[in-house]
Amino acid sequence: MKAAGRKRRKVCPTMEEKAQKKTATEASRAAEEEKVKKRTAVKASARQCHREGMESGSTLGDIEDFSADDAQRIRAALLRWYDVHRRVLPWRTANSGGIRGNGEEGKEVDQERAYAVWVSEMMLQQTRVQTVIAYYNRWMDKWPTVHHLASASQEEVNEVWAGLGYYRRARFLLEGAKSIVQEGEFPRTASELRKVRGIGDYTAGAIASIAFNEAVPAVDGNVVRVISRLKAISANPKKSTTVKGIWKLASQLVDPLRPGDSNQAMMELGATLCSTTTPGCSACPISEACLALSLSRSSGSTDVTDYPSKVAKTKQRHDFAAVCVVQLTEGSDEESLRGRNNNDVLLLVKRPEEGLLAGLWEFPTVLLDEEVIDVGTRRKIVDKYLKELFHINLKEICNVILREDVGKYVHIFSHIRLHMHVELLILKLEGDLRQFSENIQCTSAWKCVDGKSMKNMGLTSGVRKVYNMIQDYKKQQLLQCPMLSLRKKCKSSI
Repeated sequence: MKAAGRKRRKVCPTMEEKAQKKTATEASRAAEEEKVKKRTAVKASARQCHREGMESGSTLGDIEDFSADDAQRIRAALLRWYDVHRRVLPWRTANSGGIRGNGEEGKEVDQERAYAVWVSEMMLQQTRVQTVIAYYNRWMDKWPTVHHLASASQEEVNEVWAGLGYYRRARFLLEGAKSIVQEGEFPRTASELRKVRGIGDYTAGAIASIAFNEAVPAVDGNVVRVISRLKAISANPKKSTTVKGIWKLASQLVDPLRPGDSNQAMMELGATLCSTTTPGCSACPISEACLALSLSRSSGSTDVTDYPSKVAKTKQRHDFAAVCVVQLTEGSDEESLRGRNNNDVLLLVKRPEEGLLAGLWEFPTVLLDEEVIDVGTRRKIVDKYLKELFHINLKEICNVILREDVGKYVHIFSHIRLHMHVELLILKLEGDLRQFSENIQCTSAWKCVDGKSMKNMGLTSGVRKVYNMIQDYKKQQLLQCPMLSLRKKCKSSI
């Protein structure tokens, strides 16, 4: 009984013990609250610093260089990773192996390597790797050396390039090839390469390091992202001071013995693991040196993807145009409408040699001051344009078989959204095409192209889309309409 009583007995705390316990609980609670306040303050401070850095666009004066030891560790880790994980790409196959700079044979290999790097780097600007592979292979099959390319015409180059966009790159390749052949050989240093029209700092660095083993950096968007994260650079990556600072840091990471591979390793890392939105930090070979990753783990207020800072994109301009696909025929109305006349041709006009899509072929197109919804008004504008362009009244030498509004297509450039109102105008010639050509005195280069040539011709994606719209219209709409109703639609102010 005594034992049982002892088990049930409770020792009541004294008033003093209660007070001590209460004090300890309050102190613990206060300490926890203080920790929360400190963490909140740190997060707020970090956010503010990040925001101020983005707004001020610091000159990187507070960013330290890579120490010699850090640079060596980063280079070694990157090269080990690259040797195992690099993607197999056709231009890398062309760049690997071979004699480097030993005698005439070595020089020839270097020249071939430089050409392959140049072509691939020009194609890769603003274009996905998977898209470029097929274009690169077709290009190299047609022009395997810079001498072959130098003998090509702009027309031939445009045909192979068609669909890649940014057509100035194709023009620069041809112009550059001609100048290089004229000088006798590929420039071997970055400083000399920059003198070639169309070769900028990045492309010069890539060619010089990969083909000629010069220890110079090559900084593209991928490298900017990697270095911005390594150093947690919040300054505006587009500012000239930031760009210079990143180039300086990149130069410190170029391996003197394998400069081409170290540049490609940095670009490969940015293109694969260190991506814009979903970086694979756990698999990154240089994550231990990444300040952005360290900050994201310690503060929680920032993320690796906060670097480099986001720059607001320039708002796209909206342009409007009327596109008139002019089909010329010598056959009957029905043959033309049903596409049975192989002699029918489409009229193409060459764009000016300067400006957007310079020197490329398109259907007669006139820019509008604003979006003109009314079909009749657009046709008057087009008619005036055709008369001014060809210095001839088409009504005097042609009969209108059909004039119909086909639809609207919006073609997106990097900085422009071009709204195109497309119409089909089928004209039956009073004479033949030879007489038509003799009567025309066009202020721009022009030509007539048959359907087969159109299919094989190197056209911009916008012109190709318009051509396909016309073909679809004929199949789905035009051929289903009675001839009489079509004739009623053929009203024109020409």
